Amino acid sequence: MSAAPGLTRVLTRYADGRSELSLDPDLRVFVADLVRPYGLPLREDLLAEGVGHAYEELAAGLLTEALGPDEPADVLIQAFDSPDVRPGAPTSLALSRSCAGTPTALALCDQGTAGAFAALRAALAYQRTGVARRAVVVLAEQTALHHLPPEPVTLPDRHCAVVLVCETLPGEELTIRQDSDAVVGTAESVAEEVRRQAKALGEGAAVLLAAGLEVPGLDAVRVPAGQPFTGLWSALADRLPGWRAERRPVLLADFDPRLGVLSTLTLRAGPPS
Repeated sequence: MSAAPGLTRVLTRYADGRSELSLDPDLRVFVADLVRPYGLPLREDLLAEGVGHAYEELAAGLLTEALGPDEPADVLIQAFDSPDVRPGAPTSLALSRSCAGTPTALALCDQGTAGAFAALRAALAYQRTGVARRAVVVLAEQTALHHLPPEPVTLPDRHCAVVLVCETLPGEELTIRQDSDAVVGTAESVAEEVRRQAKALGEGAAVLLAAGLEVPGLDAVRVPAGQPFTGLWSALADRLPGWRAERRPVLLADFDPRLGVLSTLTLRAGPPS
């Protein structure tokens, strides 16, 4: 039986409260420097109150839970959309110290909800080229934005981190696809493409749709609103063990309207061992 990069573990964790770093006076200085060229005002109320969570604190314990001391990671990719409460720190490098081994550490941002899929694509590319046997993707979002944005943005209801572990699995087929406006230019074409991919997986496929993605006529699990970046993946963490036990193929779909990108993940399990 052939072996290919697969998704072996998905873990999620929510957190309440704040990091003490949210009260660090350097946070105000850093954010002020970032927004000054754009004339954006600071959220002085949030800076004074101390609101927000550091991604290293959110994800470090989850990484330790996901990987044992005898399971070294070769690559770690951190992806996020909302900024860290410690924006000047290389969080991916810090998180790499929570893994066995000395993984190459990368970070990916400014791709909206498509960023999570892009990080997984990069992780799988490392594996397929033989550079990495085990790749880890860390997704994180926290609730505070310490400046007023130039246009409305959706922030999460809670701090959350998700860890996805990619390893070789016999017979598994994991595919990630991302299509731009040139392919899916309307809501109807987005829905039609999701229906097409679900149909290709065959009868009994499990379909998980991100909040806000409407696909009429498709039997699917809809992720509730509230966690724009991690919600889809937290739902996968909850449901994947059951779907795997039932040997159901799985489709995840998300559409980022700001970027006009439809991202999908399809997962087919191999025959029972």
